[in-house]
Amino acid sequence: MFLTSRSKLFSGCFICAFAVLSLAGGNSDSTTIVLPQPQMDKGKPLMQALKERKSSRDFSSQKISEQELSNLLWAGFGINRPETGGRTAPSAMNTQEIDLYVTSEHGCYLFDAQSNKLIRVLSKDIRALTGKQPFVNDAPLNIVMVADYSRIKKGGDNAKTYAIANAAFISENIYLYCASEGLATVVRAYVDKPVLAKAMQLKPDQEVIFAQTVGYPKK
Repeated sequence: MFLTSRSKLFSGCFICAFAVLSLAGGNSDSTTIVLPQPQMDKGKPLMQALKERKSSRDFSSQKISEQELSNLLWAGFGINRPETGGRTAPSAMNTQEIDLYVTSEHGCYLFDAQSNKLIRVLSKDIRALTGKQPFVNDAPLNIVMVADYSRIKKGGDNAKTYAIANAAFISENIYLYCASEGLATVVRAYVDKPVLAKAMQLKPDQEVIFAQTVGYPKK
């Protein structure tokens, strides 16, 4: 049966509304959020994004939709070569030891790049623990970059150097995406890492490297 034009319009509006509500609370009881496919046909030219790239510490309370979040996470450290598992950011020896955790008012979620979904690890709002600056408390998203050193088999004394460099690559991808899409962002190392790691229930081989706040700029 074919949908009428009005039915199509209603259906499209319902889908869009559901996408916004899922992370904003409508689907917050789910332990897994399957993200929409990232959109590859949008964004500003690279040189324009580089021109507009900057840090911002003023964020509005406007929510980030699931589509926007999917695009953002894919740009940061998504899979751009499915046949090999290659990612949008490099990692030394292809260890891919950095995990992205998304914290919002509804909890903390691990980004699973392979299946493009979020896996909830905490239902508690821990945004205030992701930094020592007041804006982290209310910003829509704080992305925590965590290194899992158990994946760096040959890193030796350089393991932490590799992890910091690899997290920085991801951070810059997020910066460029935000510049392209009119979002505000700032990367931060001013974090009580042991306290945050405990709250996130990280394992001994895991370490918080950076946190990065993302939201819409305050007007």
